[in-house]
Amino acid sequence: MTLGEVLIATAIVALVFGGIITSYIQSGKRVQWSGYALAAQSLANEVLEQARAASWDPTQTPPVNNLTNMNLQSTSYDAATLTYSGYSTAILDVPYASTNYILATNYVTLQTISVNGSANVQLQFLRVDTVWPFSLRQTNLFFTNTVCTMIAPDNRAVN
Repeated sequence: MTLGEVLIATAIVALVFGGIITSYIQSGKRVQWSGYALAAQSLANEVLEQARAASWDPTQTPPVNNLTNMNLQSTSYDAATLTYSGYSTAILDVPYASTNYILATNYVTLQTISVNGSANVQLQFLRVDTVWPFSLRQTNLFFTNTVCTMIAPDNRAVN
């Protein structure tokens, strides 16, 4: 074997192992991102289920609407659009140790919708946007998981 053949063989082996190591690191990052995305979706669904469990009966006197009691911060209500909004923060449910945890923010929007312009028939449109950071190449990128649903009143009587 000549020195040139040895150098070429070494370069080929280095390229192959470099590609394998790079692929391994990239797949690890992708698995980590998938875990955070799944945890963020679970966090958004948790808020959605909390709203589904709340009671809302506009036919009672006084009307009951516990959909707006979801322990949100910086709540606001826009009377023109009938929209209630606020946010909450929580730790993503990914195993962590010490200070190695990720905080996510849930932005909640609840809007009252009258069906066919009728004041008697109302629905609530609930949207939860969970925003969470992911560090990639020393840069924090932000991702959003969104869930939406329509909620009908608890009363079953039809006018």
